[in-house]
Amino acid sequence: MRTLTSCVVALIAGCCVFAASACENPTMVPIPDGKTSTMDQLLAAQAQVKTYMAAMEQYLACIDNEMQAKGDDATAEYKSLMVNRHNTAVSEMESVAGAFNEQIQAYKAANPAPAKK
Repeated sequence: MRTLTSCVVALIAGCCVFAASACENPTMVPIPDGKTSTMDQLLAAQAQVKTYMAAMEQYLACIDNEMQAKGDDATAEYKSLMVNRHNTAVSEMESVAGAFNEQIQAYKAANPAPAKK
């Protein structure tokens, strides 16, 4: 009975948080291993990263719009939640960009350009 009560409370809390925000965080994209990837795989990943970044920009705009819509009526808890969501999204974007750039460098190290004659 205790477990059932805990599940119901968690479900209700989750619904409240969801209802508070209609913004959907895009799924993070996989980054291929630069040491073993082909140029075509990296180019495909680059396209996915660009699409992901554009979706994340829309997500950030959605969060900002929700915050502005609440205006002064927003509780401190709501503001804190939205700021946390915004900062987490920015951090995730930076991580994806950094990971992709690292794999580009790994690709270049594993596939050096031929020497010019």
